[in-house]
Amino acid sequence: MKRYRVLFAAVLVLTTLLATSVSAEKKVVTYWSWSPVKQTTDKMVAAFEAEYPDITIKATIYNYPDYLLALKTAAASDSLPDLIGLEPGAMTQEYRDYLVPLQDAAVEMWGEDWQDQFYPIGLDQARLGNPAGDENFYMLPMELQTTNLWYNRQLFDKLGLEVPTTWDEFKEVAAALRKAGIAPLVQGGADGWQNIDVFMMIAQQTAPGVIYKAEDGEAPFNHPGLVEAMRYWQELFTEGIVQPGAMGMSVYPNAASLFNAGRGGMISLGSWHMQTAKSEPPVPLSQGMLGVGAFLFPDVDGDGQPTYPPLGGIDFGIGMTKKALGKPEVLAVLDSFITGSGIQAAIDDFNDLPAVKGIEPNTFTTDHERELWAMFVDDWLPKVTAPRQLKSPEVRQGLMDALAAVATGQKTPEKALDDLQNAVGK
Repeated sequence: MKRYRVLFAAVLVLTTLLATSVSAEKKVVTYWSWSPVKQTTDKMVAAFEAEYPDITIKATIYNYPDYLLALKTAAASDSLPDLIGLEPGAMTQEYRDYLVPLQDAAVEMWGEDWQDQFYPIGLDQARLGNPAGDENFYMLPMELQTTNLWYNRQLFDKLGLEVPTTWDEFKEVAAALRKAGIAPLVQGGADGWQNIDVFMMIAQQTAPGVIYKAEDGEAPFNHPGLVEAMRYWQELFTEGIVQPGAMGMSVYPNAASLFNAGRGGMISLGSWHMQTAKSEPPVPLSQGMLGVGAFLFPDVDGDGQPTYPPLGGIDFGIGMTKKALGKPEVLAVLDSFITGSGIQAAIDDFNDLPAVKGIEPNTFTTDHERELWAMFVDDWLPKVTAPRQLKSPEVRQGLMDALAAVATGQKTPEKALDDLQNAVGK
């Protein structure tokens, strides 16, 4: 993409020079997101501004729940920033009317073959939930991910535990951790997204692809395979696999901090957890990633395979709001954050996996760090076929509510999915 970036930069410089006679002030681009974390975003901004000294990025990074509220409030008051971080599917569709299709800008920045330069799964999911016949890209992927479990290698070694590969082994490991006074699977159940992650890793075994068919009206949400998955979800709580009070704990900072402090044996996150290797202040457990390992959700259906291929695809992407139309400086930020110095700074922080081929961290501090990266990028990511995200905001919220009701004992798995079918089924 370098040849296109040079041409694009030349156009931007010319535009900036022409504008100098009108205003000597720097151009300002506003960007809101929940990801990357602030310390990584600051590095991305610094890399961009070193390349484009006449443009300032005003970046605001929220915690995820606060970000959702900020977007809703800004959209209602017509005060969205130039660029917004987006998840594929439900979140992008919720703000689609405020966004500019980006495929023409992509051709301008990266050439006619721009799609060949991305990992296919990212572009496949970028249009998740678009209305029938709408082929626009309202967002473009910045980073990709896999969804998986992480475990504390130090605790497992100390207690003589092996990574569980079956449901029975999962329960045995949880019991051993619990006996040692350690939270087995740390769950931030107050954040519904992590509950959906766990449920979908189970459902892809008991009913492969059915949750997506249910969204499209091709299967019911109370399908027997989904009911079975919901029973396993229930067992996480009734069997003490997750910690007491899990549904009142947020993922960030609470559940993640519990795990990072060595007080949890396992946690459901994803490839993005590698970013803790670069955290400030440092997370001792994650220095060189030596204290942790990644594994796929254990086999629950008895076929001898975990959740594989793993769920994944787009971690987060970026959308340009209609407020940014006619601002070439906004396209310069898009280019940098997806294919240039901005995204390189993020990948150097192990923020997650690149959406564009050929980008990798400039340095690895340990062999284990390099091995984890290779597993995510070379093994798991190319095999991802099923998205982590759902298309519909209504289905997503309905599933969150169903999972919470089962986890807290308010509903049986059957009742929760019957109610979901009645509420949002087609």
